[in-house]
Amino acid sequence: MKELGFKRLVSDAGIFVFRDEDGGMVIVIVYVDDALFCGRNKALVNKMKAKFMEKWECRDLGEVKEFLRMRIQRKGRTICIDQCAYLEKVLLRCGMQNAKPAPTPLPAGYHPEPNNKPVDPILRSRFQTVIGSLLYIMLGTRPDIAFAVTKLSQFAANPSQEHLTKALYICRYLLGTRSYSLVYDGASGLGLCACTDSDWGSDPFTRRSQTGYFLKLAGGIFSWQSRAQKTVAHSSTEAEYMAISDCSRQVVWIRNLMSEIGYELAPIPIAGDSQGSLFMSSNPVTESRSKHIDIRYHAIREYIENKQVEVFFVDGSDNPADLFTKNLGHVKFTKFRGQLGLEFYDSA
Repeated sequence: MKELGFKRLVSDAGIFVFRDEDGGMVIVIVYVDDALFCGRNKALVNKMKAKFMEKWECRDLGEVKEFLRMRIQRKGRTICIDQCAYLEKVLLRCGMQNAKPAPTPLPAGYHPEPNNKPVDPILRSRFQTVIGSLLYIMLGTRPDIAFAVTKLSQFAANPSQEHLTKALYICRYLLGTRSYSLVYDGASGLGLCACTDSDWGSDPFTRRSQTGYFLKLAGGIFSWQSRAQKTVAHSSTEAEYMAISDCSRQVVWIRNLMSEIGYELAPIPIAGDSQGSLFMSSNPVTESRSKHIDIRYHAIREYIENKQVEVFFVDGSDNPADLFTKNLGHVKFTKFRGQLGLEFYDSA
């Protein structure tokens, strides 16, 4: 790639950028043996693609329709991404193609319990097959099942029949929403922003809190996380502070990546619903209730000082990141899902 004039990004070793003397740019995203060429100047893209194919034996599949099992549709400046075909195969493999659709990924307030019985190899194999397929779908285009899938995946070593039943419950939810896609509208004028939340001490067995956050651009989210925190938080403020700090690191990485490509950005706004954690982020003070917090979480203060990010308050009832920290009821879940850019999309 270097011989062709491409420069590998420091922020992501799988992305290469070429710039010509006239300011034209071609971006190539490489994953194993797949390469995706992007650029505004179609002639320049085709030129660099031809040089690429002279150097390596490969096929030109034309305008992208599918990448890593994700279907990509375009209409004007709108891009729609889904995994409908793969999802249909998963439902068929799990025997859920004719099941009754569920309104949410998991029932509201549901907390899975560890299995204290001996390992059942057959049950474990089936559970891991189902949860592995769901993880791939969640990581690709379905952030709405992030909490449910990551929560159940914690029991993959020794699952119970209840865990398998709930994994299939997620399949029932996907059955009813299999035509949903992530939609990005380039004409929306909506810039890059992030949203974060935590659920303090939500795990009844470890008492660890749950972190949830997402990054959004052009009306759709493109990066998200739902995971248990690594240590027990002493307060809800501490749990929220740990969550917003984790989110800020992801935001700074995306900001650095965009800068390498050539897009200089203003401070990226991060929304949170804890006044205490937002105050701690913006004010480097040491108090008895927070002096024990690991130094790694204080990096957000430097990000704010360097104007890489900025934080602001959003009411908890209007915080869509709540969807990544707990099992919500149907009304609230549907409300927040609609704010992710995840919707039924008709490209016709």
